Amino acid sequence: MNFDERTTDPATRDEPTDAQAVPAAQAAQAAPAVTGERADLLEALAKQRHFLRFPTRDLTDEQAGLRTTAGELCLGGLIKHVTSVERGWAEFIRTGPSAMPDFTAMTEADWARRADDFRMLPGETLAGVLAAYAEVAGRTDELVATLPDLDAAWPLPKAPWFEAGAEWSARRVLLHIVAETAQHAGHADILRESLDGARSMG
Repeated sequence: MNFDERTTDPATRDEPTDAQAVPAAQAAQAAPAVTGERADLLEALAKQRHFLRFPTRDLTDEQAGLRTTAGELCLGGLIKHVTSVERGWAEFIRTGPSAMPDFTAMTEADWARRADDFRMLPGETLAGVLAAYAEVAGRTDELVATLPDLDAAWPLPKAPWFEAGAEWSARRVLLHIVAETAQHAGHADILRESLDGARSMG
């Protein structure tokens, strides 16, 4: 595959503009300067966040809320979901499993409310969704830069998909956020290409 550096490099002029670029730039400026492992984590987060945001370039609010594949996902809802996931895991790093629900005890109503993270609701805008994502990203970046110990660990919340009694360190949680963002960046690229043929690379 041929990669178009103008669209794949987060530092290039093709980064989303206006309402998309400004919050992201403000978030990047909020985190203190770091080196070593923490700098690598921040770079990985920034790159995958770019690839998640980039498919929303030049879209209207209506387009951001459209389901363009056989599934339930839309671009705006996908970014809402990643925002919620990153916010929850960052709070887990700070306070432990109490930051998250007991997923084994969730009701149908709980799951229905959770499903709202995957769609654009009435009154929501793409600019607002992106601004909320930038705000959460900025707080996570500050946490990466200032956390006393990346080895500090908490027991995982109760969920069918977690091993009982397992613990994750802050480092492991941050790697999970990177992986989650990268996975959904791929989803975003598919959703955008299905909408109008535009691609993030190639």
